[in-house]
Amino acid sequence: MISIVQSKMGVPIRLTDERWNHITEEHCELAGMRVEILETISNPQRIFIGNNEERMALREYSNGLYVVAIYRELENDGFIITAFLTRRIRSVERRLQLWP
Repeated sequence: MISIVQSKMGVPIRLTDERWNHITEEHCELAGMRVEILETISNPQRIFIGNNEERMALREYSNGLYVVAIYRELENDGFIITAFLTRRIRSVERRLQLWP
């Protein structure tokens, strides 16, 4: 199953089964959080630029626990690369903030 959401820039972003399997194998704590990852892309609190021009969407889900969803935007298409949970967002916040 492929899930698609719109990024803040209006680009459709895909989450494929292959990427979902990768995310949940590497970060088992995210199993059952597919909707939250998609919501992080479509309705982030902030977006930062990664090392290779990927986007890093950040959204807090409980006191001090954040989902970081990393995705690539192309001209008219995009896809999720990975996602993880963290309480340590300082390394993300040191990056260039793209939005808002």
